[in-house]
Amino acid sequence: MKQSQAAKPFTASPRATYQDVLDAPPHRVAEIVDGTLYTNPRPAPPHAVAKSVLGSCIGPPFHQGRGGPGGWWILNEPELHLDKDILVPDIAGWRRERIPEIPITAYFTLPPDWVCEVLSPSTRKLDLGSKRTVYAREGVGYLWLVDPDTRSLEAFKLRGAEWVLIDTLFEDAPVSLPPFEAISFNLGDLWPPRTVHKELPSKVITESEPELAVTSE
Repeated sequence: MKQSQAAKPFTASPRATYQDVLDAPPHRVAEIVDGTLYTNPRPAPPHAVAKSVLGSCIGPPFHQGRGGPGGWWILNEPELHLDKDILVPDIAGWRRERIPEIPITAYFTLPPDWVCEVLSPSTRKLDLGSKRTVYAREGVGYLWLVDPDTRSLEAFKLRGAEWVLIDTLFEDAPVSLPPFEAISFNLGDLWPPRTVHKELPSKVITESEPELAVTSE
Protein backbone atom coordinates (compact mmCIF):
# COMPACT_ATOMS: atom_id res chain seq x y z
CA MET A 1 0.00 0.00 0.00
CA LYS A 2 1.35 3.46 -0.87
CA GLN A 3 1.03 6.64 1.15
CA SER A 4 2.10 10.18 0.26
CA GLN A 5 3.25 13.14 2.31
CA ALA A 6 5.26 16.28 1.67
CA ALA A 7 8.82 17.50 2.17
CA LYS A 8 10.58 14.14 2.18
CA PRO A 9 12.38 12.12 -0.52
CA PHE A 10 10.70 9.38 -2.52
CA THR A 11 12.20 6.04 -1.43
CA ALA A 12 10.35 3.20 -3.15
CA SER A 13 13.34 0.84 -2.98
CA PRO A 14 16.66 0.53 -1.10
CA ARG A 15 18.39 2.30 -4.01
CA ALA A 16 16.39 4.03 -6.69
CA THR A 17 17.07 3.17 -10.34
CA TYR A 18 16.48 4.82 -13.69
CA GLN A 19 13.26 2.86 -13.97
CA ASP A 20 11.99 4.79 -10.93
CA VAL A 21 12.69 8.01 -12.83
CA LEU A 22 10.80 6.72 -15.87
CA ASP A 23 7.88 5.65 -13.65
CA ALA A 24 7.61 9.01 -11.86
CA PRO A 25 4.46 11.09 -12.51
CA PRO A 26 4.87 13.12 -15.71
CA HIS A 27 3.96 16.38 -13.97
CA ARG A 28 6.94 16.11 -11.59
CA VAL A 29 10.71 16.39 -12.13
CA ALA A 30 12.45 13.19 -10.99
CA GLU A 31 16.07 13.02 -9.83
CA ILE A 32 18.22 10.43 -8.05
CA VAL A 33 20.85 11.60 -5.58
CA ASP A 34 22.75 9.18 -3.34
CA GLY A 35 20.37 6.39 -4.29
CA THR A 36 17.24 8.32 -3.31
CA LEU A 37 14.55 9.34 -5.79
CA TYR A 38 13.26 12.91 -5.41
CA THR A 39 10.19 14.07 -7.30
CA ASN A 40 9.59 17.81 -7.36
CA PRO A 41 6.70 19.81 -8.79
CA ARG A 42 6.99 22.08 -11.78
CA PRO A 43 8.13 25.55 -10.74
CA ALA A 44 5.91 28.34 -9.46
CA PRO A 45 5.65 31.48 -11.64
CA PRO A 46 8.53 33.51 -10.07
CA HIS A 47 10.86 30.53 -10.54
CA ALA A 48 9.71 30.01 -14.12
CA VAL A 49 10.14 33.70 -14.96
CA ALA A 50 13.70 33.81 -13.57
CA LYS A 51 14.74 30.67 -15.46
CA SER A 52 13.13 31.72 -18.74
CA VAL A 53 14.59 35.23 -18.71
CA LEU A 54 18.07 34.03 -17.73
CA GLY A 55 18.01 31.56 -20.61
CA SER A 56 16.95 34.32 -23.00
CA CYS A 57 19.87 36.47 -21.79
CA ILE A 58 22.55 33.80 -22.15
CA GLY A 59 21.20 31.65 -24.98
CA PRO A 60 21.38 34.04 -27.97
CA PRO A 61 24.97 35.28 -27.45
CA PHE A 62 26.46 31.94 -26.39
CA HIS A 63 24.25 29.18 -27.85
CA GLN A 64 23.44 30.94 -31.12
CA GLY A 65 26.32 33.41 -31.37
CA ARG A 66 24.01 36.42 -31.74
CA GLY A 67 25.60 39.42 -30.02
CA GLY A 68 28.19 37.19 -28.37
CA PRO A 69 30.99 34.71 -28.95
CA GLY A 70 28.90 31.53 -29.35
CA GLY A 71 30.66 28.25 -28.67
CA TRP A 72 28.18 26.83 -26.13
CA TRP A 73 25.17 24.55 -25.87
CA ILE A 74 22.73 26.19 -23.40
CA LEU A 75 19.83 23.89 -22.46
CA ASN A 76 16.87 24.06 -20.10
CA GLU A 77 16.38 21.11 -17.74
CA PRO A 78 18.73 18.58 -19.37
CA GLU A 79 18.82 15.16 -17.72
CA LEU A 80 22.30 14.34 -16.47
CA HIS A 81 23.47 10.81 -15.68
CA LEU A 82 26.57 11.33 -13.55
CA ASP A 83 27.84 8.03 -12.18
CA LYS A 84 24.82 6.68 -10.25
CA ASP A 85 23.20 10.08 -9.78
CA ILE A 86 20.55 11.49 -12.12
CA LEU A 87 20.15 15.27 -11.92
CA VAL A 88 18.02 17.79 -13.77
CA PRO A 89 19.48 21.31 -13.38
CA ASP A 90 17.31 24.27 -14.32
CA ILE A 91 19.81 25.36 -16.97
CA ALA A 92 23.16 23.89 -18.02
CA GLY A 93 25.81 24.71 -20.56
CA TRP A 94 28.56 22.78 -22.36
CA ARG A 95 31.43 24.27 -24.34
CA ARG A 96 31.12 22.93 -27.88
CA GLU A 97 34.81 22.10 -27.95
CA ARG A 98 33.99 19.38 -25.40
CA ILE A 99 30.77 18.20 -27.02
CA PRO A 100 30.63 19.11 -30.73
CA GLU A 101 27.27 17.37 -31.25
CA ILE A 102 24.25 16.89 -29.02
CA PRO A 103 23.82 13.17 -28.15
CA ILE A 104 20.81 11.30 -29.49
CA THR A 105 20.16 9.70 -26.09
CA ALA A 106 17.56 11.07 -23.69
CA TYR A 107 20.27 12.22 -21.30
CA PHE A 108 23.85 13.46 -21.02
CA THR A 109 26.69 11.54 -19.40
CA LEU A 110 29.27 14.31 -19.87
CA PRO A 111 29.16 16.82 -16.98
CA PRO A 112 28.34 20.39 -18.01
CA ASP A 113 30.81 23.26 -17.82
CA TRP A 114 28.22 25.50 -16.14
CA VAL A 115 25.06 24.82 -14.17
CA CYS A 116 22.38 27.15 -12.85
CA GLU A 117 19.85 26.20 -10.20
CA VAL A 118 16.89 28.51 -9.52
CA LEU A 119 16.06 28.01 -5.85
CA SER A 120 12.50 27.35 -4.70
CA PRO A 121 10.97 26.20 -1.42
CA SER A 122 10.68 22.60 -2.61
CA THR A 123 14.18 22.29 -4.11
CA ARG A 124 16.32 24.62 -1.99
CA LYS A 125 17.66 22.00 0.42
CA LEU A 126 18.56 19.56 -2.37
CA ASP A 127 20.06 22.25 -4.61
CA LEU A 128 22.23 23.69 -1.83
CA GLY A 129 23.22 20.29 -0.47
CA SER A 130 23.60 17.02 -2.31
CA LYS A 131 23.28 18.34 -5.86
CA ARG A 132 25.99 20.94 -5.33
CA THR A 133 28.22 18.17 -3.96
CA VAL A 134 27.65 16.04 -7.06
CA TYR A 135 28.44 18.96 -9.37
CA ALA A 136 31.74 19.49 -7.57
CA ARG A 137 32.58 15.78 -7.65
CA GLU A 138 31.98 15.68 -11.39
CA GLY A 139 34.13 18.73 -12.10
CA VAL A 140 31.46 21.19 -13.24
CA GLY A 141 33.45 24.41 -13.60
CA TYR A 142 30.85 27.02 -12.64
CA LEU A 143 27.66 27.07 -10.58
CA TRP A 144 25.12 29.89 -10.42
CA LEU A 145 22.37 29.98 -7.79
CA VAL A 146 19.44 32.26 -8.55
CA ASP A 147 17.04 33.02 -5.71
CA PRO A 148 13.75 34.74 -6.69
CA ASP A 149 12.80 35.21 -3.01
CA THR A 150 15.88 37.30 -2.14
CA ARG A 151 16.28 38.52 -5.75
CA SER A 152 19.89 37.44 -5.76
CA LEU A 153 22.45 35.59 -7.85
CA GLU A 154 25.46 33.80 -6.37
CA ALA A 155 28.20 32.70 -8.76
CA PHE A 156 30.77 30.06 -7.82
CA LYS A 157 33.88 28.66 -9.48
CA LEU A 158 35.18 25.17 -8.74
CA ARG A 159 38.69 25.22 -7.33
CA GLY A 160 39.96 21.73 -6.68
CA ALA A 161 36.98 20.06 -5.02
CA GLU A 162 35.61 23.22 -3.38
CA TRP A 163 33.19 25.91 -4.55
CA VAL A 164 34.70 29.39 -4.32
CA LEU A 165 32.32 32.36 -4.35
CA ILE A 166 32.97 34.74 -7.24
CA ASP A 167 30.29 37.31 -6.40
CA THR A 168 26.81 37.83 -4.98
CA LEU A 169 24.49 40.24 -6.80
CA PHE A 170 21.09 41.59 -5.78
CA GLU A 171 18.01 43.25 -7.26
CA ASP A 172 18.84 45.06 -10.53
CA ALA A 173 22.65 44.82 -10.47
CA PRO A 174 24.46 44.44 -13.81
CA VAL A 175 25.56 40.84 -14.39
CA SER A 176 28.84 40.07 -16.14
CA LEU A 177 30.18 36.93 -14.50
CA PRO A 178 32.27 33.91 -15.52
CA PRO A 179 31.91 31.96 -17.65
CA PHE A 180 29.70 34.50 -19.46
CA GLU A 181 31.58 37.71 -18.72
CA ALA A 182 31.62 38.55 -22.44
CA ILE A 183 28.10 39.99 -22.03
CA SER A 184 26.24 42.07 -19.46
CA PHE A 185 22.56 42.00 -18.55
CA ASN A 186 20.34 43.41 -15.82
CA LEU A 187 19.61 41.02 -12.96
CA GLY A 188 16.34 42.87 -12.34
CA ASP A 189 14.94 41.46 -15.58
CA LEU A 190 14.70 38.07 -13.83
CA TRP A 191 12.18 39.28 -11.25
CA PRO A 192 8.46 39.89 -11.80
CA PRO A 193 7.10 43.21 -10.49
CA ARG A 194 6.76 42.97 -6.73
CA THR A 195 2.97 43.33 -6.81
CA VAL A 196 2.75 40.26 -9.06
CA HIS A 197 5.32 38.37 -6.96
CA LYS A 198 3.43 38.94 -3.71
CA GLU A 199 -0.16 38.81 -4.94
CA LEU A 200 -0.60 35.82 -7.19
CA PRO A 201 -4.15 35.38 -8.54
CA SER A 202 -6.19 33.12 -6.31
CA LYS A 203 -6.54 30.48 -9.03
CA VAL A 204 -2.80 30.11 -9.55
CA ILE A 205 -1.53 26.91 -7.94
CA THR A 206 1.87 27.37 -6.35
CA GLU A 207 4.39 24.57 -6.10
CA SER A 208 4.15 21.93 -3.39
CA GLU A 209 6.85 20.06 -1.54
CA PRO A 210 8.77 17.02 -2.81
CA GLU A 211 6.68 13.88 -2.74
CA LEU A 212 7.33 10.82 -0.61
CA ALA A 213 5.93 7.40 -1.47
CA VAL A 214 6.47 4.61 1.01
CA THR A 215 6.15 1.01 -0.12
CA SER A 216 5.22 -1.43 2.59
CA GLU A 217 5.67 -5.14 2.40
